[in-house]
Amino acid sequence: MKQFLFTSLLLSFFLSFSQIPQLTENTEISIITIGPGNLLNDSFGHNGFRVKNNFQDIVYDYGRYNFNDPNFYTNFAKGKLKYLMGAANTKDVLSFYKQQNRTIKEQILNLNQQQKENLLSYLANNYKPENRPYLYDFFYDNCATKMRDVSENILNGNIKYNTPKVYKKETFRELIQNNLYWNSWGSFGIDIALGSVIDRIATPREYMFLPENIFQFFEAATFKDSKIPIVKSSHIIYAQKGYFAKGSFFTSPIFILSLISLFILFITYKNKKNNKRSKWLDTIIFTVTGIVGLLLLLLWFATDHTATAQNYNLLWACPISLIAIFQIFKKRPKQWFISYLKLLVIMLCLMTLHWFIGVQVYAYALIPILIALCIRYVFLIWFFTRKIAR
Repeated sequence: MKQFLFTSLLLSFFLSFSQIPQLTENTEISIITIGPGNLLNDSFGHNGFRVKNNFQDIVYDYGRYNFNDPNFYTNFAKGKLKYLMGAANTKDVLSFYKQQNRTIKEQILNLNQQQKENLLSYLANNYKPENRPYLYDFFYDNCATKMRDVSENILNGNIKYNTPKVYKKETFRELIQNNLYWNSWGSFGIDIALGSVIDRIATPREYMFLPENIFQFFEAATFKDSKIPIVKSSHIIYAQKGYFAKGSFFTSPIFILSLISLFILFITYKNKKNNKRSKWLDTIIFTVTGIVGLLLLLLWFATDHTATAQNYNLLWACPISLIAIFQIFKKRPKQWFISYLKLLVIMLCLMTLHWFIGVQVYAYALIPILIALCIRYVFLIWFFTRKIAR
């Protein structure tokens, strides 16, 4: 609660800060890179422009939001939430992130007076109340890409991004998961919610949707016309001490879902042995997978989120199950229901094929559940086929 109140206070300060940047002869402009934090929304770090001279020391950044906006949660779910540009005293910013034990790095940009003036004018104009809101996109318009796009704007594209040594070809999903512990609920949720569109290789320019990659690419960047480095100097303001806890294994997705899977398999074994069927278990399975599938379908077609499209988790979480659920309560279901069960098994096999050939990468914690679902569906096909044959 203490951390929440402190965060709320700082965010309100970001939203209310109104000082306009001033240019002097000794003005330094740098890019601040904040390392990952312990919470899911902090896992990818943060960036901002720092403007420092004798009169002020301010950090301007992007990606803030206001919980008091009308229809905040509805717009967030639809992918239509307006994010904001923010500003705050550097001292407060550094103090906040140090308290969170997050690494802070600074790159002083090698800009002349005209380029500095262009950047400060851009920030001042962008900070006007009517210009501050913008439609956020996690991959293409976030706090990190703003550093790249604003720099390109004020330099008229006079930037050459040389490939840094740490660069290697990776998909958007791999770049995200590099910042997450694979056996965490955050990682699991992202792999469920985001579709196959993020399983393509990101271009070097697209790499810069992550704050740390902004740091790496700007370290290697030069001016096109002179080949002079964009960054004059860089240093670490604060280094993270120790590591963030990964959480208990006994509350992790792989452990919880494995227990659920073993339970499903145990009930299925008992049902086969006693030639019976636990309707309550099938009701739960069809309800849960159907609801998850419906949510994924809405994220795909009913929102503006670009990363939730073409999500083949629908192969195991099929919304049609919400309709088929009524057949579960019948002693002799319709023939189409048995055909649907066969389709579910085929879709699980297709999902496995997708995984192997790279169409989409799925959450590893799903494996026990997928095995249990497949065995349960095969049992139901066997059970109902015998019923109808009699």
